Amino acid sequence: MRCAFDLRMQAEVKARAALEPICARRCSASNCCCTTSPRSWARAASPGWKRCCAGNTRCGGMVSPAEFIPVAEETGLILPIGQWVLEQACTQLAAWAKQPALAHLTIAVNVSARQFQQADFVERVLATLQRSHATPRLLKLELTESMLVDDVEAIISRMGALKARGVGFSLDDFGTGYSSLAYLKRLPLDQLKIDQGFVRNIVTDPNDAAIAKMVVVLAESLGLAVIAEGVELQAQADFLAHLGCHAYQGYLFSRPLPLEAMEALALLGN
Repeated sequence: MRCAFDLRMQAEVKARAALEPICARRCSASNCCCTTSPRSWARAASPGWKRCCAGNTRCGGMVSPAEFIPVAEETGLILPIGQWVLEQACTQLAAWAKQPALAHLTIAVNVSARQFQQADFVERVLATLQRSHATPRLLKLELTESMLVDDVEAIISRMGALKARGVGFSLDDFGTGYSSLAYLKRLPLDQLKIDQGFVRNIVTDPNDAAIAKMVVVLAESLGLAVIAEGVELQAQADFLAHLGCHAYQGYLFSRPLPLEAMEALALLGN
């Protein structure tokens, strides 16, 4: 047992060592790229896209965010990576604004806890919007529920400052953390996202279905939109629609796409 454990630990250490230089090279256009995940609405609404960052290995293969983001968080490289993704998103919004067929599109960007805890985070976001000439209302920042554990008052203050300038907010992975409903009602949110962990077996697991229904009812009572992530089957989408959730993100609609393919899909939708 000890030998197997040591070998597994050694493999994990080697994997981490291989990922760190990938994170460090994230600003190079040849070593980092953004993809977009389309979001589908069963009812008429403005289409949205989630901006994702993926890293290139020296061998030319892609490293998913799930692999390198935890390493970036631990090493502190998440700060420059996060700023780079934000700049890319705002630049793209400004470019779309010049194309009538795409000017209505929105982009959602994940924000890490370390990013949001920066004292000048609000100023950084506003400066990025100003430099790029992007429309703030078309930018949505996604926060995770686990971020609400520490210094909630500062989080509410920063969200409020950005919300006043038009930036939207979504609470990601809702239902997986420990956020207080007392704090939740004070957050200037626009959207709750049903975590894919509850969507995966929503058709067959009554507990997952009950939690998803709770999120939908809570969102409606707070005047928030709701979206489900990880939707891969039509049966899942149908079940969510029955619960009152009509916005989805997942492989049922599309895998993450490079910019050119995403724009083509958006134009096709128009």
